[in-house]
Amino acid sequence: MSQVDITIGLPENYEQLKTSSNRSSNWRERLSAVEELGKWEHAKIMDILNHRMNNDLVYAVQEAAYRQLQLLGESPQKPARRKGELFKGVNKVLLRVKKSLPAGHSYEEFKDKLKRMREDIYDTYEGDKGDEFDAWLQGVWSSLGSK
Repeated sequence: MSQVDITIGLPENYEQLKTSSNRSSNWRERLSAVEELGKWEHAKIMDILNHRMNNDLVYAVQEAAYRQLQLLGESPQKPARRKGELFKGVNKVLLRVKKSLPAGHSYEEFKDKLKRMREDIYDTYEGDKGDEFDAWLQGVWSSLGSK
């Protein structure tokens, strides 16, 4: 574990960090906010970190919140990686996106439309799958029924 200088109290940009930590369509912003909040020791911050650790859909954010809580002297239970669908009915949503495109569309067109229509789903799975996101999404796209 790396050593971090911990400051007691709330940062001046607390409200902005709190908002960023809850930005549902941007896992990178949540991750950055969690890492910044972990430099401050305060009950409100502990609540945010615990919430992210227990409720974020992206495992990297959960894990970062876990590490930050440890650095702040807490002893949280390490979160388990979620299995299965991160969003209930995600395959129906993906099928709807595919059916909204013309027959013979490309994977890139599907990917772009998903990002525009359901940025929350796109972002969450991108964060969860990491480097394997494109392979996963292309596999799902090719397995979905055609128009």
